[in-house]
Order: sequence, then C-alpha cells, then structure tokens
Amino acid sequence: MTVPVFEEYEPAIDCPCAGCALRRRTAVRPLPVRRGGHPAAHGARRALVLATAAGVVLSCGAAGAAAAAGHAHRAPRADGGADPEPATPQGERGPLGGTGASGPPSAGSTVRTTTRAEILARAQRWVTAKVPYSMEKYWSDGYRQDCSGFVSMAWNLGNNEWTGSLAGYATRIARSDLQPGDILLFHNPADPSKGSHVTIFGGWSDSARTHYLAYEQARPQTRKQSTPMAYWNNSSRYVAYRYKGVAGGSPGSGSSTGFPGAGRFGPGADNAHVTRLGEMLVQRGGRRFYTTGPGPVWSAADQRATQAFQRAQGWQGKEADGLPGPHTWRLLTTGGGRDIPATGAGGSPNTAATFPGRGYFKPGQYNGHVERLGRQLVKKGYGKHYVSGPDPRWTEADRRNVEAFQRAQGWRGGAADGYPGPETWRRLFA
Repeated sequence: MTVPVFEEYEPAIDCPCAGCALRRRTAVRPLPVRRGGHPAAHGARRALVLATAAGVVLSCGAAGAAAAAGHAHRAPRADGGADPEPATPQGERGPLGGTGASGPPSAGSTVRTTTRAEILARAQRWVTAKVPYSMEKYWSDGYRQDCSGFVSMAWNLGNNEWTGSLAGYATRIARSDLQPGDILLFHNPADPSKGSHVTIFGGWSDSARTHYLAYEQARPQTRKQSTPMAYWNNSSRYVAYRYKGVAGGSPGSGSSTGFPGAGRFGPGADNAHVTRLGEMLVQRGGRRFYTTGPGPVWSAADQRATQAFQRAQGWQGKEADGLPGPHTWRLLTTGGGRDIPATGAGGSPNTAATFPGRGYFKPGQYNGHVERLGRQLVKKGYGKHYVSGPDPRWTEADRRNVEAFQRAQGWRGGAADGYPGPETWRRLFA
C-alpha cells in the first residue's frame, strides 16, 4: 500500500494573519521529503527551503516592520468597527509626486495660510473618497496615503511630511486649547515604525472632553470617528500642535460650534463654511432642496434649506429668513433642535416621529439622530446599557438598548437586531 504524501502549505509572504506568520517563523525547518529518490532531488528541495526562508527574512523590512515587531493582524472589534490602532509603519518625508524638496520650513520662510474650515473640508474629501491606507502610494492630489501624508494634505503643505517632521510646521499647545484643524501627534524616535501616528482634531464629542472627533488615515481607509483623548493607545505620549499658517478661531475655545460670522453667508459668498452649512442641512432633512452640491458658492438652495430648518424650530419672520445666525449654527453643529420635516408633513415643528433613515445608525456614525435616539430610549426606560452618554456617537450600547426595546414589543430575530427602522422609531417617539 502506497502511503500518500501530504504537501506542506506555503504561507504568503505578505499575509499578516497569525497562521501565516507562524508558518513563516517555522519555515526554516526542513520540509518532509520522500524516502529514496535521487540525491540531487533532495538537494534541490533543501535549496528551495533555504531560499523560501531567506525570502521571508528579507521581506521583514520597512513594509513588514509592524509584523516583525509584534503588530499581528487584529480581529475586528465586537461592535463591528475597524481596529482603532494603526498597524502600519509611517512613510518618511518626501516630495509631492516624486519631485521637489521636503522638510520643515527654514527659518524666516513663510508657510501657506489656511483656515480651520478649509483644513476640515480637505480632510473630509478623503473621508468621503475612502482613500485606502498606504505608506507607498500617492492619492490623485499628490499626497502619500498614510497618516502624516493625510495631515500634510489637510494643512495644504507643499511636501509629504512624516511624524518626525510635522512638528516643524506647528506650535505646541495645551490639549485644553485644541481647536478644529489642530493635530494630536505621537512620534516614537526610538522606533518610528512602532506606534507613531497623528490625527486631526475635529472638535469635542462630549461635554466632559473625554472624546473628540478624529479625522485620521489608518487601515483600511480614511475615517472620522469619536476617539478617546488622546488615542486608543500611547495616549499620554501624544502632543497637541497648531499649524503655524492657520487663521481664525479664538484661542482656547476648543469648540467646533463657533459661528464663523454672518458675512460668510448670503449672496456672493464662496467659502468652505457654506459647504459645511449645506452638508449639515442635508443631514437634518434638507436633501430635497439641492439638485447639486452642497458646495462653497451660496445658492438659493442653501437659503431655502436654512429657512426650512429655522421654521422647523417654530421660528417666524426675521428669525426664519434663510440666513444662518449663531443660534441656527449652534443647533446644526451640535445636532440639536428639530429636523426639517419631510415633504407632506405639514411643516409641523414636531418632527421627532419622522424616521431619518437607517444609514444614521451603524458603527462609525456620529450625528444628532443617534443622540436623540439614545435620550428617548433612556426616557422610555431602555438605557441600562449606557455607561456614559447617550451622545452622538453610535456604540454597541445604543444597539443593545434598541434591541431591548424591540424585544419588549414582542419582536424576535431580524426584527430585533438592535438597529432602528421606521416602526421602531415611530413606537419610541409615539
């Protein structure tokens, strides 16, 4: 009887999973060979084993430093979100598109000026485009697709910087003075490929200032989510910095809700604040007013959508003229007030029963509808899973509380999955 010969599985050199990593580490052990045969065949097989092992060792260079340093592939979190820790080393500073010089500005040189709104608008473009993470590839705008390249792009620098050079463009500040567009930077000089990371501060997520809205470039793609101050790991080693070329904002406000001024809106206005206004109005039920956009040029659509939001609050006359003021802006940026009623809803300011859509309630979402849902769950007696909050950040606690409410209605299976639908919403707010 012939004994079958089982071939060894050859692990992929670039696969980060624990199984392949173990196989690679033990690859230097000789593979089993059949007894007998020509001696030359034995020598060829041994040469193949040695070549494979050498290839694995050589592959653990810069691109594989994270795996070699113990940065194994991590399983997804229980809430379905991506692992928050960036497990990829950072690219070094380099020119845009491969030409030109790089490095912090020399003494006496000027840096490009920008505003906080423009910084966040550029960051949001990568979030919307879902730019894949890479320390070797460059996006269509010429910036490297890693965390420091992302900040270089948002700050509109002329170079692709890295975590070891970004501080040269900035001034160190206290965390309490953080404002939107500032950064939180951790550079590990002992081993830059281990832990070094940078995020863009987008505003505080809670009144206690324990979490903030972070824009960042991390695997698998650009993201924006509520993040514990200063980060999930190495928190004490992150330093807050402010770009030297930023204009506007009151020092130490630490708020993303500051009204930019009436002059930013109205006929003839063309700036990032108009875009942000439109995006917030769309999120609050104003999509039907826009055939294109929102965009930076003020339009009749912006005015009609703003007026609809103001009337939804019960305002009349000059209070609902379609031009945002401090109160309108505060409600929009904090997720407060009532949403714009759907067509045919009669314009009643009491629009809480209007379901905003399933897309607002899933991992990674941060909006006023989530907080409104959470407060209503607590009011109805279904808030036991909240340790803190509720707040605008969708969490597993929100899902479990919704599930408890759904089960209380007698629903089971997919009807009680913890994600609100129109009927769940109607019963909650009835």
